[in-house]
Amino acid sequence: MPASVVARNCLIFVHRWMGVALSALFLVWFVSGVILMYWDFPSVGAEDRLAHAGALDVSRVRRSAAEALAVSSPPPTQIRLNTFDGRPAYRFRTGRSERIVYADTGEAQGEVDAAMAARIASAWTGKDAAEAKTESITEVDQWTVQGALRNIRPLWKFSWANGEQVYVSGATGDVVQYTTAASRFLAYAGAIPHWLYFTPLRKHQPEWSRFVIWVSGAGTAAAALGIVIGLWMYSPSKGYGSGAAVTSIPYRGQKRWHMIFGLIFGAGAVTWAFSGMLSMDPFPTAARRAPDIGAALRGHLQLAAFQPKSPREALLQLANLPVKELELTSIAGEPVYVATLARGETRIVPVHGEPAREVGAARIIDTLRSSVGPARIAELRLLEDYDAYYLDRHHARPLPVVLLRLNDADHTRYYVDSRTARVVGGYSSRSWTSRWLYHGLHSLNFPWLYKRRPLWDIVVIGFMAGGAALSVTSLILAWRVVARSLARWFGAGREAAAVPLLKP
Repeated sequence: MPASVVARNCLIFVHRWMGVALSALFLVWFVSGVILMYWDFPSVGAEDRLAHAGALDVSRVRRSAAEALAVSSPPPTQIRLNTFDGRPAYRFRTGRSERIVYADTGEAQGEVDAAMAARIASAWTGKDAAEAKTESITEVDQWTVQGALRNIRPLWKFSWANGEQVYVSGATGDVVQYTTAASRFLAYAGAIPHWLYFTPLRKHQPEWSRFVIWVSGAGTAAAALGIVIGLWMYSPSKGYGSGAAVTSIPYRGQKRWHMIFGLIFGAGAVTWAFSGMLSMDPFPTAARRAPDIGAALRGHLQLAAFQPKSPREALLQLANLPVKELELTSIAGEPVYVATLARGETRIVPVHGEPAREVGAARIIDTLRSSVGPARIAELRLLEDYDAYYLDRHHARPLPVVLLRLNDADHTRYYVDSRTARVVGGYSSRSWTSRWLYHGLHSLNFPWLYKRRPLWDIVVIGFMAGGAALSVTSLILAWRVVARSLARWFGAGREAAAVPLLKP
């Protein structure tokens, strides 16, 4: 037998058994990927907490930040005033730790007991906590397997008859997870199988990470082998014949369809499995410290600078607006309050001056030019639309933004919200694999396509459907291989007939 035929048969053997092992998983990935396009794993972020928080009652803000800080140390790097357990409270953050001091009495927040957790959960859902089933959660469950939720236990879990579930941290008093019957169902159909987020595996972070890397790497190799075999077997010039029929593909039935779908969608399957592996950062590189543009814009927090105008006075200037949060900060060295309203809108309240709707792009550009220095700036301008490194198909990220691109070795760029002077995005050429090989190939979020909906949806769903069809044929063939093997091993009947090759 020629060496080329032996090599081809070896490749087919390896590909066949890799298909047996991975075909069902590929089918699950493609189908769940469509669900994941529109529904993510349930989570609670800062925006969700702000949306569920009550508006600040200016009549109850009786302590300044300086007075509240007297019971707290060390000096904070961030100060926010919002509502906690129905009361106005300062949140003093230093590094990763946060301390809460009530703005009405000046007392520090202490233990989060069951009664407080019940009030917080009830306020979140608008339902009586007495009607909910209450549990103390000390171990991870399906909805708290994320790494960020592992160090804030125990959790209080409240479950209502309508399917709503609220998890309140016993350490911080914050709502850290919220699910509904619908969000859980969609997670089981999308994020959980797609990310292999099953609790017995996911709760072991290192093992889960290694498993996903190796499985997606094996999937990449299996799909690549299929392309090699398909191109090797494809013969458009001489063709294969059976009676009067002549074809370029040497198979019939499901094998024929598998090869057709593989030649069309195989390259996409390779890049998709590979880019999925990259999401786990299998090739970590040493991080390089980027310039702190936020510090250049904001400067150091000096609490004494807010003495001329207390938070209460700032709120009185916005008396007709539902302010949910007030942040004490500075912009270009000037102390200001950044007020966030009920619908996510913002207002800027200078300590010396009247409220304004935004900081303004011109002021941000001038501040960056003077603080960073013209020699280090490659580009500095107002960006009114998303670009290749700052984009969002849901249009939730703020626009317009000020783009700052440095002329450093990493081509570092920053995006600054023109309303609040907050850094809302960034990119470095050291992250190109994540941007293009992961996000680009896995989500097809190339700017020319990503910003054009529903074209992006049509293209991605079409690719998913093709990948699912390829996986279905693979699954059918895998079952036949297993059935034949079981028949041989256990003598369970006559061995199924192999699909014949057509002769060239």
